[in-house]
Parts: sequence; C-alpha cells; structure tokens
Amino acid sequence: MKMVKTIIKPERFEFVKKALEEKGFVSMTISEVKGRGEQKGITLEYRGGVMNVDMLPKVQIELVVKEKDVDALVNVIMESARTGKIGDGKIFVMPVERAIKIRTGETEV
Repeated sequence: MKMVKTIIKPERFEFVKKALEEKGFVSMTISEVKGRGEQKGITLEYRGGVMNVDMLPKVQIELVVKEKDVDALVNVIMESARTGKIGDGKIFVMPVERAIKIRTGETEV
C-alpha cells in the first residue's frame, strides 16, 4: 500500500474532491495547512502598503491506496488541481507497511 499526500491551493480542493469521488477514491483525510514553495510567498498591496505573505494557505489531502491504484490516483489529482500557475502544489507517494481498522482489528497489508 502507498500513502499519497497532496498539497494544493484551497480553491482547487472541490475540483479535486469531486474528481477523486468520480474515480472511486472516496476515503481521504483533509487538513488546512500553510506553506510555501520555491516562490517563497507572495507580495500583496493593502491600503497603499506592501505586505509580504511568507506562508500561504494550502489544503493537504492524504489517501492510502493499493499500489496498483497509485498512478491512476496521481493522474486524477494532477488533472483536477493543475492551473498551470506557480503554487499548484505537490504530490508525495510514500510506502505504508500496514493499516489496521480500529473497530474490527482487521489488518490490510
């Protein structure tokens, strides 16, 4: 099994969630996070002054899937999250040794 962790722009979350659900990926964990990439934040003008916003709001989505489903999942996320602009996000794929259902004790490997 693999954990796919994705960090995207908040405004793309509903598009990504809908696309994932349509492809059968319904179990996910969502967190609101802050971060920055290579652009190191953004500069905004507010009431005539300049503000540097170092950490930008992002949404982190975590899914654990079977290894055979990873490429399909990554493609769905890329297609639905991409705007073509800086800050679209990143996808990380990590191994998962096992998952245990707390209610039943059932283990998935």
